[in-house]
Amino acid sequence: GTMTPCEHGEVYVLEDGGEADLELGNYERFLGPTLTRDHKITTGKVYQQVMSRERRGDYLGKTVQVIPHITDAVQEWIERVAYIPVDGTSRTPDVCIIELGGTVGDIESSMFLEALRQFEYRVGTDNFCHIHVSLAPSMGEEQKSKPTQHAVRELRAAGLAPDLIFCRSIEPLDRGVVKKISLFCMVPASNVISVHNVSNIMHVPTLLLEQNVPGLILSQLRINKMPVEDIPQWRQLAFRLDNAKSTVKIALVGKYTSMSDAYLSVTKSLFYAGIHCDQRLEIVWVESQDLEPATQLARAEAYNDAWAKLRSCNGVLIP
Repeated sequence: GTMTPCEHGEVYVLEDGGEADLELGNYERFLGPTLTRDHKITTGKVYQQVMSRERRGDYLGKTVQVIPHITDAVQEWIERVAYIPVDGTSRTPDVCIIELGGTVGDIESSMFLEALRQFEYRVGTDNFCHIHVSLAPSMGEEQKSKPTQHAVRELRAAGLAPDLIFCRSIEPLDRGVVKKISLFCMVPASNVISVHNVSNIMHVPTLLLEQNVPGLILSQLRINKMPVEDIPQWRQLAFRLDNAKSTVKIALVGKYTSMSDAYLSVTKSLFYAGIHCDQRLEIVWVESQDLEPATQLARAEAYNDAWAKLRSCNGVLIP
């Protein structure tokens, strides 16, 4: 394909051969669906579709505009993809998760914000749960809510109001910060979720469960199902990782080691293998070019350092 790993991170290849950013890989690993190329919506794909329709004469010679043609195309795409089975059966999914990347206010995402505003109005709030992910930075020991307030103000100006707010932070959110975000963003305090740093990523599902996130989402979508009370498999993974007996060092030799996300599927495979063996994984990145004989003449220090790192490891993996 044409996506460079140095900019996009891993170029994740889906079951049908479609190439996507690494986010879809994260969804497949964590949730277990089998996604397709149509599950990745991009501005280019939408514009290409609308331009093809215009060339065919589908718009009867009318002026093609962002509203309604582009925004309608986005909504049609979402509705079409939402019905694609992803669990190996012919069953239609109950919920479709739409991740709108970027930052609120960016010009790149403005057409998607407008499309989702129209979409929520069309399907009704009972069929639409809007979760906003924001940052609650710490200045010394004081947590700040201003970035979240400003982001939600931008969202409301675009006609969208979040139902839940997930705040990424170093430490758990202070009660005072939760109240402030709740007041200024017009979201119940119970719907302000603290997503703070944990010892390993396996703790995150439990962290969300402890704050009743499944129950809040099911309630917003009027889905009459009892939320799970516990997820023991995640607790077990988190416990095994926290209590790993030893560390295993694996050298990963590659061309794109300047950005570790370029090999995310590989590193995650090693990560889960480590958990299975009760070993904590330590990846040692080695630039493949530094191992070549030509480097010994041009940059002897880099050459010697690369080979020394390679020799210090328990295993080597070359993508």
